[in-house]
Amino acid sequence: MRLLLGILLVGMLARPAVGQAWNDSTSRVLVARGIARRAEDAASGLRDFQARAHGFVFFLAQLGAEGLEEPPRLVKSDQLELEVYWRATGRSKQRIIGWRDRAELPTDIQYHRDHLGIVMNGFADRIRLGEGDEVRDVPHPLAPDGPETYDYQLVDSLRIELPGRTIRALEIAFRPRDFAEPRIVGSLFLDADGGELVRMQFSFTRAAYLDESLEDIAVILENGLWDGRYWLPRQQEIEIRRRTTWLDVPARGIIRGRWDVDGYVFNQDPPGAVFLGPEIVATPSARDSFDWRESLDDAVAAELGPRPTLRMDDVRIVAQRLAGPRSISGLRTHGPSVESASEVLHVNRVEGMAIGVGYVVRPAAGPLRIRGWGGYGFSGHRVTGGVALSYQLGGWRLGLSGRREIRDFADTPAISGVLNSFLAQELGQDYGDYVLLDRARIEAAARAIVVGVAFVATDSLMGAAQPLTGTYRPNAPLGSGDWWTADVAVGGRTGGIVGGYARGSVAVEGGAQRGRRYVRLVGRGAAEQALGPGRLGLRADVGWGSDDLPPHRLFVLGGRGSLVGEPYRAYGGRTAVVARLEWSVALPAPAIALGRYASTGRQLGLAPYVAAGWTARPLTDLPWRASDGIRPVVGVTVEAFHRLLLVEFGWGVRDGGLEVTVDVRRDLWPML
Repeated sequence: MRLLLGILLVGMLARPAVGQAWNDSTSRVLVARGIARRAEDAASGLRDFQARAHGFVFFLAQLGAEGLEEPPRLVKSDQLELEVYWRATGRSKQRIIGWRDRAELPTDIQYHRDHLGIVMNGFADRIRLGEGDEVRDVPHPLAPDGPETYDYQLVDSLRIELPGRTIRALEIAFRPRDFAEPRIVGSLFLDADGGELVRMQFSFTRAAYLDESLEDIAVILENGLWDGRYWLPRQQEIEIRRRTTWLDVPARGIIRGRWDVDGYVFNQDPPGAVFLGPEIVATPSARDSFDWRESLDDAVAAELGPRPTLRMDDVRIVAQRLAGPRSISGLRTHGPSVESASEVLHVNRVEGMAIGVGYVVRPAAGPLRIRGWGGYGFSGHRVTGGVALSYQLGGWRLGLSGRREIRDFADTPAISGVLNSFLAQELGQDYGDYVLLDRARIEAAARAIVVGVAFVATDSLMGAAQPLTGTYRPNAPLGSGDWWTADVAVGGRTGGIVGGYARGSVAVEGGAQRGRRYVRLVGRGAAEQALGPGRLGLRADVGWGSDDLPPHRLFVLGGRGSLVGEPYRAYGGRTAVVARLEWSVALPAPAIALGRYASTGRQLGLAPYVAAGWTARPLTDLPWRASDGIRPVVGVTVEAFHRLLLVEFGWGVRDGGLEVTVDVRRDLWPML
């Protein structure tokens, strides 16, 4: 507990200090200069300009447990090339002269027109997005009436080194005077000499969102100094995140746009006909004749792979810090909550058929989230459920929960929940080993560090159900009484959404009960890198526990989910290691239409692999034994239907066992 409070205190003390009070004289003067400079369209002799914009619009999907911490998955990519025209009268035109796209998964996404172009002049005095369907008429902090709408604070300064010149930019944070109104919150950088806008980053208040599905929008606009005189768009990024409106399902859709602007020429006096019609249009030949310099695969890999990018998470964290406990999220304030399909209905041998329901409350849509849930197993006649509270502000989160749950004791599941329920009900094949846990826990998280303290009461469960066919295997006795526990977990990831990546985590857990103590260490790592026409991937898990490790904290492996070709969960103990090396390649396949927007996909994934596992120091009176050395397997996985369906073939080298498993991709399991 002292460690937990210490980390919270350090986090509060580590918040960056600000240089001035809100609305002090210096901030007001700087903002007034920025407003005046923004209104001077024709200042310094700029009548018009032409430029080129190169950009991408991505549609991404993010699935998982509450928090949605895993990187999103690419669904659709659009690459665009634009001609940009601007005139000092405020007229502008953007012509899409190159446009190509590709869907990785079935989708009918249609973008608003303004998602396909850049933002001119740092937005108008009234900000609109999604052609006014997403946000509309939100006051700009540098609009003439900005000082009546926003508070300002001088925060910091930075120096920009240019050839033969140093520019000092002053950072000014801004926040609404009334958070109940449609506003933005963030920061802007002004050139200290002329007052021109150098950079602006912001998110919106809850009242600004007109679409109920909007979770939040984050924007970054960066200007560059062109021709030594003009601050004009150089780089822009926008991210629009949506969630479901009818259930609290942990699934998110993301539209991410990113643009680079260059090729400026000035004062060319384009004819007025250039500016006729809609502001953003596509030329008839945009999709057919543009000469792209590289393949779409290479372009997307360079954009979403491991390269420096503008970080939208930082924009949201800064905006939330400036907002404090006020809401800047569009999420609904209350409603039914479902974190997976199996929470609503599942089948296993200790509960039989079990149903559940949840409800979530977010007071004023602020940082506090309260979720309650309950369930009942018709064969085991046990009620489960609990309440969880979390408070998140910026990069910090504090959680408190109390729950009774029946869960598989293994660290990672071996099968998706829906498929396990079906096999358990129909064939008596239940791939879980269950323990009853009554747990009260408090935890604090900062970015990739989680610290927790808990009281856990464990109890064994007996089989209570019968399948339609077959026979259930016995459920192991996993209860060991009451424990006080404390744990620390640290994780990290490098790389992008596509391309190579590396991630790893380390977790340390300690537990105590009268006369017994234990320590448990777990390390996990995964990496992937391009190799030839495919990708080489490596995964490894290592676990170690002290002699008094309780049964429900053991490590197990074998068969589905770990070593296909070996008997299912035949091996276990206080020590375990499992690793897998595979080379995956995408092969062309005929796409079979499955309706207007769906097909079987144009590719088939093939991945030969080798894997090995080892366990030692088993507990007596449990069905898991030491592995008697290393247990190697070889096999191949096949991914079909847009690589959503996974078929795995495995052969146990030592005993010659053959096995075939079928499931959906593992990253979809949290939803199932």
